[in-house]
Amino acid sequence: MMLFLPSLLTGLTTGTLSYWLVILILIVNFIFIMALIFMERADPRSTISWILVLILIPILGFIVYLFIGQTVYRSHQFKLKKKDDDKLLATQNEVIRLLKAKEKEGKSDEEIEIYQMSEAFMKAGGSFYTEDNDVELFTEGEKKFSRMFEDLRNAKKFIHIEYYIIRNDKLSNEFMDILIEKVKEGVEVRLMIDAIGNNKGPKKRLAEFEKAGGEFTTFHKIITVFLSPKKNNRNHRKIAVIDGTIGYVGGFNIGDEYLGKGPLGFWRDSAVRVEGIGVYTMNLRFMMDWEYASHKELPLDTKYYPLIAPKTGRNKKMQLISGGPDTIRNPIQTEYLKLINTAKKTIYLHTPYLIPDPTIRDALILAGYSGVDVRIIMPNKPDHPFVYWAGLAFAGQLIKDGSVRVYNYNRGFVHSKTMVVDGKYCSVGSANFDERSLKLNFETNAVVYSEEIGKEMVDAFMDDLKYCTEYTEEMYDNRNLWLRFKMGISRLAAGLL
Repeated sequence: MMLFLPSLLTGLTTGTLSYWLVILILIVNFIFIMALIFMERADPRSTISWILVLILIPILGFIVYLFIGQTVYRSHQFKLKKKDDDKLLATQNEVIRLLKAKEKEGKSDEEIEIYQMSEAFMKAGGSFYTEDNDVELFTEGEKKFSRMFEDLRNAKKFIHIEYYIIRNDKLSNEFMDILIEKVKEGVEVRLMIDAIGNNKGPKKRLAEFEKAGGEFTTFHKIITVFLSPKKNNRNHRKIAVIDGTIGYVGGFNIGDEYLGKGPLGFWRDSAVRVEGIGVYTMNLRFMMDWEYASHKELPLDTKYYPLIAPKTGRNKKMQLISGGPDTIRNPIQTEYLKLINTAKKTIYLHTPYLIPDPTIRDALILAGYSGVDVRIIMPNKPDHPFVYWAGLAFAGQLIKDGSVRVYNYNRGFVHSKTMVVDGKYCSVGSANFDERSLKLNFETNAVVYSEEIGKEMVDAFMDDLKYCTEYTEEMYDNRNLWLRFKMGISRLAAGLL
């Protein structure tokens, strides 16, 4: 009897401890669920998804939530960035006043519509309206990088570069050669890459660049990123400014794959080159991000904002629109909604990732109901499988009643993030039509008000359709069980963002 007593007591103790441990876990889990509901200011849909995760897998779910889901830390962290940005954005009130004056003096309904749209974007925050610009559109990497590298080689005063990814390959090494040479010539060169985007970057060349006197920083530090929720807040912007007179913005990163030399084959992307006052807004965007990432201030003087005299032919109106987790309502979401709701005839858009939030999804469907020709081109192959499957699921929602048409691009990979409305309102930039771009990432688009650029974008879109297969309701309904499962899991995962 005495021999069995220790094991009996051990069993009772173990059982009691297990019981109280389970109770403790359930109480703590309940507290976290309540905190998620009442403290977090997240989208209700993602809140519900996270509550399900916490209920179904209490311990692991909470660890995952702390790692990628919570937003309290994120909102506190970016309050500081927003405060600094707001100081520089204060001048937008004067621009809004001028836009109101122009609206009253508008000579046509189209002019008035442009001014009203621009004012709406500026009130949403993170945007600047300018006139007297020359804008050049690129839809392939070879032409874009050839022109940009030529501009970099001709730089005389400074170069400011902000990219999500710079690879370690032939194109990126040519890029680094140029930057190092310009530093040696006495040109100020500042280079900023996202911490995660720099994971496979040209480390040795970057060290060589800094040794030559170039300034380099990552947007967030890699150690901080892995230990905090900021890993979800990536700087996805692609901006280059040369001497304050030439600027680039778009979807291309820097690497051989963006020339079509990667595993996905031909690379369809978009970017614009700007000369004129619009370059000021690109440089200001860079400087705000640079100060946040590097903790180094740059003066707002004519060294970085040289006087640009008006020139004949520079007649394009444009607006740089930036969004991110440092904004209360994402200006890029406002941009997309306003463009869609303005459409009277056509909406043509490219996106590699089609995971729209309900407001954008419903706006696209409503535009289709109203007789607008709404067409979307997306890839027919994944670079990120879960995102691709989720995209197919959302495409199915859009095409169900025939109001929106979706096409799969077969020529290679479509990475372009563009929308052209009625052949005259054009958006080109880094922001995808997915919730990551609209909620988590730092993004920048250029909106160009131009029938000339609009025609180029429409023509390019129509040419792309030659390499597409329409994704029909019949194809969506005939999915096999395995594809349905993958799409369902991917949609659930998308809801956790």
